Amino acid sequence: MKYNKGAIMRSIEQPYVRDDHPDFETGDTVRVDYKVVEGNRTRIQAFEGVIIARNNGRGARSSITVRKVSGGEGVERMFPLASPLIDKIVIVRRGRSRRSKLYYLRELRGKASRLKTDVARQEADRAAVRAARDAEKNG
Repeated sequence: MKYNKGAIMRSIEQPYVRDDHPDFETGDTVRVDYKVVEGNRTRIQAFEGVIIARNNGRGARSSITVRKVSGGEGVERMFPLASPLIDKIVIVRRGRSRRSKLYYLRELRGKASRLKTDVARQEADRAAVRAARDAEKNG
């Protein structure tokens, strides 16, 4: 008997897939609000940087790698997108990239490591926010 392993895996992963994250791509600058547990209390820690990689597509096992430069030192952090510890992801800036993995940014320093802004996608985001605000305002 043959089993469709992909369908079985999708049915197992389906309850863990989160759909409350915005659509983002590599090159976008995002702020990830992550819940950090310290002793008996939790707080939200923001990590803002450029998405340099997206791994495992768009399912429950997908994750992103975010890179920022802090104190002259490059810091990268991987976030599993299905994690309940992610409070929210906010897109700060849309970057234009023609690659799926931006590992070459690790060797670049200063202004050379900046990506161009994707004006079309940024304006589309602003128009969507404006339309939502108008719809809320008008009833």
